[in-house]
Amino acid sequence: MNGVHDMGGMDGFGKVEPEPNEPMFHTEWEGRVLAMVRAMGAAGAFNIDTSRYYREALPAEVYMTSSYYRKWFIGLENMLVAKGYITPEEVASAHAVEPAKPLKHGKFTVDQVERIMVRGKFGRTPGAPAKFRPGDRVRARNIHPTTHTRLPRYVRGHAGVVELNLGCNVYPDSAANEAGENPQWLYTVVFDSTELWGPDADPTVKISVDAFEPYLEPA
Repeated sequence: MNGVHDMGGMDGFGKVEPEPNEPMFHTEWEGRVLAMVRAMGAAGAFNIDTSRYYREALPAEVYMTSSYYRKWFIGLENMLVAKGYITPEEVASAHAVEPAKPLKHGKFTVDQVERIMVRGKFGRTPGAPAKFRPGDRVRARNIHPTTHTRLPRYVRGHAGVVELNLGCNVYPDSAANEAGENPQWLYTVVFDSTELWGPDADPTVKISVDAFEPYLEPA
């Protein structure tokens, strides 16, 4: 979706100030938010792309004034309300008032936590041959999906060259809508900086983007 989260190529937001020796969590509640998101995802309440969509859908004023884990928290709350796992009344009262909605994978035990915290595998068996090969010149489609997509706005409509075929993977644009995995080929596409930013860009700089096949067309 087109939203404030897609900030690549934008300016005017000030200098990025890295935090030296940044801790994993600044406060205890941040760790609890991460645990809640991972727990509910593991229990089958949502998938990773749906989770991303609800964070991306936050109003601009909320997104821009919230810390990283505050975005996670508000997105989780909105998602659980939308999917019927909690109600607005329960959020306001801070305790359950309705019987719990069953979770797809049910509860899990402490001995399963380590497995759950391992990054998932998203490679899938292809349903058709890849359309592009390394060396092919392609153009990123100028698309504007209404939900989650992994194609950044700053490359849309611009031409680059396929560098790698990364295999067939779960397609996030479908998964975010819970419309199935719809596996698609994934490529690394390299763009010249002048193609993206114009003649004033440093001509020695190249930008690599991992792009799914539906995002691309022959250039």
